[in-house]
Order: sequence, then structure tokens, then C-alpha cells
Amino acid sequence: MNSKSRLTPEMWRAITENDSAYDGVFYYAVKTTGIFCRPSCKSRVPQIDNVQIFFNAKDALSEGYRPCKRCNPAGALLPDEELAQRVVEIIEESYRDPLSLQALADRCHISPFHLQRTFKRIKGVSPAEYILQKRIEKAVDLLAHSERSIAEIASMVGILRMRNILPLCLKRRLGNRRRRTGK
Repeated sequence: MNSKSRLTPEMWRAITENDSAYDGVFYYAVKTTGIFCRPSCKSRVPQIDNVQIFFNAKDALSEGYRPCKRCNPAGALLPDEELAQRVVEIIEESYRDPLSLQALADRCHISPFHLQRTFKRIKGVSPAEYILQKRIEKAVDLLAHSERSIAEIASMVGILRMRNILPLCLKRRLGNRRRRTGK
């Protein structure tokens, strides 16, 4: 069976809608970038004329395409430092959003256990601790440069259910330099 195929309307729909049901069924390569992806990849939708279809990652690699770093279609585990850096990038982009270990693991296409263990070994803290540190760092910056209340800032940086954590951490770090406004 030929490892390459013509792009069908069904395949194009799977690509444009990031349909994970087609992951492993086919891969698409983008001629202009030299990269191949899973149908569920959240990268920008390519122009239809630049898409080439493969039924396995090996054939895309043999044609000279590189695997996408976002969706990791070759299925290879990333080196530990790259994995930790990818998680940091996701956290930087999404720290305001609810970020669970499972959500981070899904975006990196690895198990939550492997992500937790590897991230903690490389960064010295768990992903959850890193997320909280990032949120507190952003909150401190907002406190220094705005007149918003601590509660508003907590909400802005993604601390929605733990409103008592941010004031406690900020009080430890800043002391009583800022009075609380808006309860």
C-alpha cells in the first residue's frame, strides 16, 4: 500500500477541526515549512495546496519532513530538558487558565506521572508549584504597577479558588507595604 495519499475532504475537515479521532490514522506534512503533524495539532491551519498526506510518521520522516515540536507526531519522547522547557512555555502562555497536570501531560503527549517526575527533577519544583510561582510573580508585578485590589489581581492571574493563598504569599514576600482594597 502506498504510504502517501491524496487529501480528501474528510482529511481536510479533520485537520481544520483538530480532530484527534484521526491521530494515528494519517499525518499531514506542510510543504512550505517542512514539518509534519497529527490531525489534532493546534498549529495554524496550512493552505490546502501545501498539504501532503502520509499514513505513517516513518514515511514522512523519510521524505525529509521534521516532526512538529508541538504535537510530537513521531511519538518519540522529548529529551528531559526539552520536555521541561515545553511545559514552561505552556505555563507562560496559559498561566491564567486552569492548568491541571493531566492537561499539561495531554498537551505534551506523555503520561502525567512521567511529566511530574521529569519536571520536578529538571526544575526542582512540581508543575503545580511552578504554576503558582508564575502566578505570584505576575501578581507581584501587577500590584507594583496598578491600583487594583488583591482579589482582582488574584482573579486576573488565574487564582480563582485559592484567594487566601495569594494574599498570604504576597504578605510574606512584601510585608505590609500595601493595604488591602476591595474585599
